[in-house]
Amino acid sequence: MAQTEPDTEHTIDSVGWQFDNSYARLPESFYIRIKPVPVRAPRVEILNHALAESLGLNFRTLSETEAATLFSGNILPDAAQPVAQAYAGHQFGSFTMLGDGRAILLGEHITPAGDRFDIQLKGSGRTPFSRRGDGRAALAPMLREYIISEAMHALGIPTTRSLAVVTTGEPVVRETLLPGAILTRVAASHIRVGTFEYAARSTDAEGIKILADYAIHHHYPDLTEADNPYLGLLHNVIERQASLVTQWLLVGFIHGVMNTDNMAISGETIDYGPCAFMDAYDPNTVFSSIDHQGRYGYNNQSRAAQWNLARFAETLLPLLHPAQEKALALAEEAIHAFPGIFQNYWLSGMRKKLGLFTEEAEDIQLIETLLTLMHKHQADYTNTFRAMGSKVLPEKNFFLDDAFTAWHAQWQARLSRQSESMESSLNLMRMNNPAILPRNHRVEAALTAASERGDYAPMHRLLAAVADPYADAPEYLDYRTPPEPTERVYQTFCGT
Repeated sequence: MAQTEPDTEHTIDSVGWQFDNSYARLPESFYIRIKPVPVRAPRVEILNHALAESLGLNFRTLSETEAATLFSGNILPDAAQPVAQAYAGHQFGSFTMLGDGRAILLGEHITPAGDRFDIQLKGSGRTPFSRRGDGRAALAPMLREYIISEAMHALGIPTTRSLAVVTTGEPVVRETLLPGAILTRVAASHIRVGTFEYAARSTDAEGIKILADYAIHHHYPDLTEADNPYLGLLHNVIERQASLVTQWLLVGFIHGVMNTDNMAISGETIDYGPCAFMDAYDPNTVFSSIDHQGRYGYNNQSRAAQWNLARFAETLLPLLHPAQEKALALAEEAIHAFPGIFQNYWLSGMRKKLGLFTEEAEDIQLIETLLTLMHKHQADYTNTFRAMGSKVLPEKNFFLDDAFTAWHAQWQARLSRQSESMESSLNLMRMNNPAILPRNHRVEAALTAASERGDYAPMHRLLAAVADPYADAPEYLDYRTPPEPTERVYQTFCGT
């Protein structure tokens, strides 16, 4: 263990931790008790004080050494009960028994408001689930998760968040030697579709019921009095995932690795591996270096979500109804409703992006025609929608095209049929079309500067720019600029 000051452990416990550890009270088939593997020379590279304060925690009282020992896992809060969680997952369609191979759940912190959040260390060393992995993480992928998760939070999209990133003072071996790091992730919970798949494969119906009851209690407590709480659980998870994936599409986000172990029951975005935001609109965009068939490309994300939810429904069959045929019918009905739920969320979101307060049957055609034109002209997804929310369109190629001019006239006619003013429509558009996103070339530049040169200035400026994405602050105008051809990022990597 790294050398620490004699009172470090006491000081760490004085920051406001209130652990409960309900997950560690589940049957031990769902986890393995294990502590993080100590690291040689931890150092805090970034600490999210705003998130900490929202959790009722104050890390400003800690010295740099104390903070580093805490966020590296070298010393744990007194009440923490660290576990590696067991889960399974369909990875690109193939089933695998998994588990936390490089992450450890310290416990659940209860905020002063009574909210419960998992505190997890990612990159904290080998566990019995590591298989052939080293249990560690490289610095750049951990910083990527920090940047993107904070940007998603600022966009109002449900997400896990990042509390801190520490370097370990130890290299990790990937294609080359890279600086090692540990990220502290905050989540409503880490229960995944894959957790239920694990229960279905390794326990009996009672084990699935225990997990389902736990998920209902923590995420959907209103269901406890329902006639069929497990069917209610399925419907609620479907609803949240339809909403979540829609929100991704509306801002051009591509998750990149939508395996069932990366779908959280809570409805939060989890695991920021090979994720990215789309620049030029193309519904077939794929960034992930490991997604060779485009399974999780931009336009396939809703289908991937439905497929994952079908796997979730399969695990719940023993709980949905005593009669197998009836249980299957209930599950199929719920899953088959997903496309309609998703379409309603998507249409509602796209109407807001176009300043539409009312609904007309022709809206779908209006939206799809615009997207087709954007694809044809390789128009920037973010900037196009943002520009349309201004009173005067820029004189650029796309906006000067005859086909767009014709579409624009139809759109203006559609807006005129509303009782709301044009100014109200423009305000609606400005609230639903971000000006600034963490564009891939900006993210990569920040990661390179931090991981290769120890220069965190580009990352801090990027974080400041994406913290208020709808404000369009003039000092961050350069973050709105699409990449030059030589700056374009065509592949992103998971970092495992």
